[in-house]
Amino acid sequence: MHAVPQSLLGLAVNPADEPAAGGVLDDASWARALTGFLSFIPHTARLNVRVEEVAAPAIRMQLPWQPALIGDPHRRLVHGGVLTMFADTLCGSAVLTGLSAPEVCPTLDLRLDHYRPGVEGLALVGEARVLRVTESMVFTEAQIWQQPGKILCRAIGNFVRLGERNTPSGFAEALLAAANAQAPANPSTDESEPLG
Repeated sequence: MHAVPQSLLGLAVNPADEPAAGGVLDDASWARALTGFLSFIPHTARLNVRVEEVAAPAIRMQLPWQPALIGDPHRRLVHGGVLTMFADTLCGSAVLTGLSAPEVCPTLDLRLDHYRPGVEGLALVGEARVLRVTESMVFTEAQIWQQPGKILCRAIGNFVRLGERNTPSGFAEALLAAANAQAPANPSTDESEPLG
């Protein structure tokens, strides 16, 4: 019998490495801010990526099933690039919740370990969390699944901190404005149940 992997939401980290965990926003405000953030990124908006839960510095998102996710039309399997994009989105969004103030942090390195292919007809669900924040880097991890207990892939993402000076003016303000917007409707599905 397989052990069910533990959810990354609320998973303890080494206290010496603990990130800022939310900065100026509470978890519900972060969910609204990240929903606004995803609506401005063309591919996440087009694919309807949704924020399901925030427990800073961790997040859970869902990528609903759609035929555009197919990469192998004969076996009807999800394209590996979709998993990479989703992992990068998860980790990058978690980064924002792990800093004391929002700043732009481009992806330096993203590594995925694939365990099984994604299949037709099921939403992709993923969680990511910040492991460590330094003056110049943010270290994250993520996992993506379609069915609880059946991980498709795990990811390790490293992000470079550009700092306040190199973050475009208005970036933090736009996130905070989205956080104060109306709470989004986000129905739960069976695929979104937390692991563990």
